[in-house]
Amino acid sequence: MKNRGGILLLFAALLLLSLYYLARTWKINDIRKDAEAYATINGVVDPAKKQYYLDSLWKQKVFLGSTVESLTKQELGLGLDLQGGMHVILEVSPADIIKSLAKGSRDPRVTQAINKTRDLAAKGSINFVDQFEKELKALAPDIKLATIFSNSSNRDELSLNSSDNQVKNYIQTQIDGAFDRAYKVIQTRVDKFGVSNANLSKIPGTNRIQVELPGVDNPERVRKLLSGSAKLEFCEVYTLQEISPNFERFTSLLMKIDAENKKGSSTAAAATTDTTTNSLASALQAKSDSSALDSTANANSLMNMFIVTPQGLAIKTKDTSRLNSIMKRPDAMGIFPADMTFLYDVNPIEGTSTTEDLVNIYPIKNFGNAPLGGEVITEARQDYDPMTGKPNVSMQMNTVGARKWKELTAKNTGRSIAIILDNYVYSAPNVNGEIPNGSSSITGSFSIEQAQDLANVLKAGKLPAPTTIVEEAVVGASVGSQALNAGVISSLVGLVAVLIFVVMYYSSAGWIANLALIVNLILLLGIMASFGATMTLPGIAGMVLSVGMSVDANVLIYERVKEELAAGKNFATAIARGFKNAMPSIIDSQLTSVITGVILFIFGTGLVKGFATTLLIGIGTSLFCAIFVSRLIFDNLIKKGKTINFRTAWTEKLFGDTNIDFIKNRNRFYTVSGILIVAGIISIAVRGFSLGVDFKGGRTFEAKFEKNVNTDEIRDAVQNVFPGSAVEVKTYGGFDRVKITSAYKIDDTDIQTDETLKSELSKAIASINGNKGEVVSTSKVGANIAQDTIWASVKAVIYAIILTFIYILIRFRNQAFGWGAVLALIHDVAIILGIFSIFHGWLPVSLDIDQAFIGAVLTLMGYSLNDTIVIYDRIREYMAEKSNQTQSIETVINNALNSTLSRTAVTGFATLIVLFVLLIFGGETIRGFIFCMFVGVIVGTYSSLFISAPFVVDALNRKAKKELAPTKA
Repeated sequence: MKNRGGILLLFAALLLLSLYYLARTWKINDIRKDAEAYATINGVVDPAKKQYYLDSLWKQKVFLGSTVESLTKQELGLGLDLQGGMHVILEVSPADIIKSLAKGSRDPRVTQAINKTRDLAAKGSINFVDQFEKELKALAPDIKLATIFSNSSNRDELSLNSSDNQVKNYIQTQIDGAFDRAYKVIQTRVDKFGVSNANLSKIPGTNRIQVELPGVDNPERVRKLLSGSAKLEFCEVYTLQEISPNFERFTSLLMKIDAENKKGSSTAAAATTDTTTNSLASALQAKSDSSALDSTANANSLMNMFIVTPQGLAIKTKDTSRLNSIMKRPDAMGIFPADMTFLYDVNPIEGTSTTEDLVNIYPIKNFGNAPLGGEVITEARQDYDPMTGKPNVSMQMNTVGARKWKELTAKNTGRSIAIILDNYVYSAPNVNGEIPNGSSSITGSFSIEQAQDLANVLKAGKLPAPTTIVEEAVVGASVGSQALNAGVISSLVGLVAVLIFVVMYYSSAGWIANLALIVNLILLLGIMASFGATMTLPGIAGMVLSVGMSVDANVLIYERVKEELAAGKNFATAIARGFKNAMPSIIDSQLTSVITGVILFIFGTGLVKGFATTLLIGIGTSLFCAIFVSRLIFDNLIKKGKTINFRTAWTEKLFGDTNIDFIKNRNRFYTVSGILIVAGIISIAVRGFSLGVDFKGGRTFEAKFEKNVNTDEIRDAVQNVFPGSAVEVKTYGGFDRVKITSAYKIDDTDIQTDETLKSELSKAIASINGNKGEVVSTSKVGANIAQDTIWASVKAVIYAIILTFIYILIRFRNQAFGWGAVLALIHDVAIILGIFSIFHGWLPVSLDIDQAFIGAVLTLMGYSLNDTIVIYDRIREYMAEKSNQTQSIETVINNALNSTLSRTAVTGFATLIVLFVLLIFGGETIRGFIFCMFVGVIVGTYSSLFISAPFVVDALNRKAKKELAPTKA
């Protein structure tokens, strides 16, 4: 093997890095366990105490020079389905924004057009602005958009002479800006929520934001946090000199608390001297550059919380929760002015590896009763100071705002006014003088990005951009724990089963393949940890499945080596030629799997995306291990003059003399497939599908009971909770667990509706014939999300088929192969759809058509294509051999099918072993997904042998007859 030294070095580096990142994940999880133990009192974990423990170590080096902060940024985290938590998709309403922009218009046709467009948007993805114009023009053909949307607040951008396209661009800009502002606000809220591994992302091509909060156990609080309106306020700020006397009393309280905490120790006595009190007051009065208020106190002393900076007062971020608790104490009441509230800066001041993070703290006057709100702002934008050329922020207010702003700035000349959004201070600029006309310029040491962010904050109060929850899922901690256990067990059992099978089939060579598989698993997990990826239950399925499918690369190599050995080649030559001859099939088959994985990643969300991520990384690591790691081991054996067996006693002659005529009976197989497809079509027309909630919209509640239940009894008991709406009750993961689904009030975006329904449902199932039940998880999908999901899924399947055809056409330069592969894929999908239609409601497995099902279909398409490509590679190889030029196409292709049968059988069996283990131990969350995969592997293997290859025979024969047919004069 060329570049053996370089490959060995690369392998060692990848392995060591993977082990390093896995060790980091182990370390941070160990620290979290210590934090939980520290915060557990009488069996109950105090979240604040746990967070305090973690905060105290935030900047501490705890593992090979890494701090807790850095460890949390690169770890293999657990998804919602493995630890519980909440998944939410929020949508910014373009209809409400257009209404606000057109608020000066009294034309009822504008409202009609908005409402009609909103109804259409609920049925699927549309361009809201274009559709609004279309609906408005249908009602008022001669109306100009400028007459509706042009006003004094946007005179710099629009006029009555503006074209419709200019107005539409303006509206779209405002909608996009509102979406960006909403994202910024929600991002800040999530960051301040205190959840580890929280994930926030924009969904491309939509006005939707996806939020995942692992471990949260208060869904109502999350709903209010995420969907609440942004509140922008302008408040006066006390100077430090004004509250210095109050701080003297506050200092005494802090020392008293310190003394209580230290229980009268000598250190506490030293900390309660008058000198400390005087130094605190002096520091506040002098406003020194940067000095601890009490350098004599130890690190845990409350007196060590505060820092005086040139910008004012700051506090260590880890101490904010302690200060909040102190301010609520009865003996703290009345120390500071009654109208004063401490608020924190939205952006902490990041420390170095040796210093702790700080955050500025502002003594705000009349917070909650601000003299001015954000609703008066008509425009805010990032601009440049004409004198210095530095970035600043320009702000304009309406007439009412200008009058109040004049009074406020006149009163606070030389002082600060805080700009507050969602209880956090975004900026506190000094007032240089009275501002009479409502037009202001905010200057400071801004970067362009910071100025843009502040402008967005100011505009948060300009337009109502309400965010509504259009999809959510709440997974209980107990459900997540069960899923984690199921995932771990299925992973271990599946891995062991594959390792045993490989050794049983390939003897000593099997141990090398197994070593490569284990290394593959370490690299896969290590790379995911280095990316800070999140492990989900489908991700675990993808991981185990990638291990099972990675056997395929080893099988392709080993079968080629066995052929070379059977042809009389020596061990070294057989190894070299085996790796070389297997390479085209390995690359082709894996690249087609990559196509599937990329499509799943692009179109999938949540769990499906997690599966795709694991699958894509697994393809890369399995290729590296099969091609390079295995080869390094074989080269080492050859160097030492050793040989090993590739067969066991029971596999010695297995598939050795196989001569099955696959092609002769192809019409019979066409007939069998046709019957199965027609039966499926009839069932789809008559019975339809059991659509999952993400395809039809609605709310789903998973409930667990003490005993086995009768679904009819539960349906009768809960029907009154969803009056006038159909209720579906199905067993789920056992006869003591059910899923209750209904589309009742699915378009109601009031967050209280969700809590009310859950509460009423909990009461209804609390006692059914003495069988107490409880709701353990919930989910909601709006109708528009469901429609978009269906369309995205259809596009994913279509794109997969198109890209597959293009790749095969380029690779094999013959349309017969491309159409054969596409036909096999359509065949596989049709049969799977038929099976899910025929058997839903009859099998003890969820056969819902949902996103997980689409993920499974795309994956099995990739598997089937993988199988087909390997066969096609062998067909192409046989057709190129001169010795086969005189044989018929049927004979050549039949021989190719028989020569690859051992690989097809071994790979298929190894994959089915893994899927069977996942089906038994993987947990109910992915059982339907795995069932689809299990059946799909069987159907895909069948289509590769009996549909795709025979179709190529027919296509090539037709082409040959056409070429031989005499041309007409």
